[in-house]
Amino acid sequence: MSPSINAKKHLLPCALLIALGLGLTACNKEEAPATEAATDTAAQTDAQIAQAAQAAQAAEAALAALPVEELRKRASTAFREQRLYAPAGDNAMEYYLALRKKSDKPDANSESALMDLMPYTVIAAEQAIGRYDFVEAERLRALLERADPQAPALPRIAEAISTGKANAAQRVVDDAKRTEEEKRLADLAKQKALDDAAKAAAAVKTAPTTTAAPAAETRAPAPVVTAPAPVVSAPANNPPPVSAPVRPAPSTSSALVAISTPQPAYPAEAIRGGITGSVEVEFLVNRDGSVSDVKVIKSNPRGTFDRGVQTTVRKWQFQPLDEPRTVRRNFNFN
Repeated sequence: MSPSINAKKHLLPCALLIALGLGLTACNKEEAPATEAATDTAAQTDAQIAQAAQAAQAAEAALAALPVEELRKRASTAFREQRLYAPAGDNAMEYYLALRKKSDKPDANSESALMDLMPYTVIAAEQAIGRYDFVEAERLRALLERADPQAPALPRIAEAISTGKANAAQRVVDDAKRTEEEKRLADLAKQKALDDAAKAAAAVKTAPTTTAAPAAETRAPAPVVTAPAPVVSAPANNPPPVSAPVRPAPSTSSALVAISTPQPAYPAEAIRGGITGSVEVEFLVNRDGSVSDVKVIKSNPRGTFDRGVQTTVRKWQFQPLDEPRTVRRNFNFN
């Protein structure tokens, strides 16, 4: 075997290793901005959560300085005005928690109010997670923990916050990678256009030039008389009719998929009176997903919760359906 062939055999693995290394380096360079963006977003969210926790501690200290009667008055007003768990520092749940902490012995009204407020706070925390508002979700989770450290919903909410933050970070990574890929494709298209223009310019510059040969002197031929050719009229080419563009129909489904289904509020009068009950309604989900024809099938006690449930259900929205559908829902107030 000649030395040159032997050298080529040794150089081939080296070239493959170098190419592999360059490829890995390029991948790392593409992934680095995406990872950094996700890390920055997660750090910013954690900083906002820490800042909100400090603000909550300051609000708790301020409420602790208020007299018992003032706390009770503010709690009742917040309940009546439906400020059940928000805004931070001025809601019924925080007032009742401050009242519990300040009282020498358990207050039955405060404990009952906190029990009634917890389901609404759980729903609000889950909705905050759904819209990626982890600062608000963590604030509500902390309120629930203060109200009942053994609440069954606490582990689920904590896990949902953690999973949601991870999903949000991954979404940042995906968006950053997509942006980098779009930029890379745009650069390639731009470079290709420049290369094509350069090739076209080079082709024009190197194209051979031709000169016309002088025409030889010839005698003019005798005129030839020919009969005119019959004129045949071409059939009129009527353009085909242009049909109007067909707009795609909105996407519909046979499955009932909720878009916005807020829960009815617990009437303040019923809370103060310790009244519990339930309402069953029947309503029609239209083709466009709106709700109409809301009827109360049965309620207990009659008339206490009916109006609030009907008003809330009329605002519900679902994804468009193939056909209208009649639906029944039951709401418990306890």
